[in-house]
Amino acid sequence: MTSIADDHQTDSVLAARADARAQAERTSEYMPYRPASSSPVVPKGVDRDALVWAETVAPGGYTHKVIARGTRLRLDDPTGTACAHVVVFNALETNERLNVADTIKIPWQAYLGAGHPLLSGDGRALATITSDTSGHHDTFCGTSTDESTTAKYGSAAPEGPSPSGRSRFLLAAAKHGLTGRDLPPSVSFFQGVRVEPDGALTFLGSAGAGAHVELVAELPLVVLIVNVPHPLDPADDYLVGPLVVHAWPGEPTLPGDPQFTATPEVNRAYLNSIDYAEARAL
Repeated sequence: MTSIADDHQTDSVLAARADARAQAERTSEYMPYRPASSSPVVPKGVDRDALVWAETVAPGGYTHKVIARGTRLRLDDPTGTACAHVVVFNALETNERLNVADTIKIPWQAYLGAGHPLLSGDGRALATITSDTSGHHDTFCGTSTDESTTAKYGSAAPEGPSPSGRSRFLLAAAKHGLTGRDLPPSVSFFQGVRVEPDGALTFLGSAGAGAHVELVAELPLVVLIVNVPHPLDPADDYLVGPLVVHAWPGEPTLPGDPQFTATPEVNRAYLNSIDYAEARAL
């Protein structure tokens, strides 16, 4: 015999299920699109059905993904106010990660742009910038900390209106079993910094709305992306716009590509990456 209490409990469960299922078709301005082919925008020349990642990252938000070797990763700044702080790890051995010092040293260039590889501390190219319409990037400052964010905006709480880049990276890293000690300094796209002759850092800001950066994964990668204001941004308010992310399959940098032998140092980095990949049948 079913009691009134049992009937009420069943009704509550069914109502909760019905309510949950009713949310399935709801969308948000900021969300990952699954399947990726359901993205409302697709980069020109890219087959919608080939997309493996499509997402709009909210201001103050973060995202993360494991991508295969050869994957093309595109970041778009539709409003001219995004700031994509990026860290990448070798997905097979996450103790190998972005090394900003080597990323500057190996190409003999501190300013990121098309053709610039992102290096690990093991002498391998993890990714390469293949296209860049912004030119306003940063390898010097990393992302914002809780201390700097609290001092400027009054709070750095991850759940608040002005989270720090560091707190967002910690959340993204945790999704892959990584902790704060695993996080290296990041690079930033879409908000530029230049070094003056006296060593001072000058914030250049954005190149404007509509810029994009495209990279190719030279190895399988864990990608962490945080979208928060640049640490040197002089604005008093926490101002940052949406960041659009797309990824699709492609090929890594291989012999015959002009970038492969751009310099002797870069050539060795690509050869090291290929050697690592071939030993693992990638």
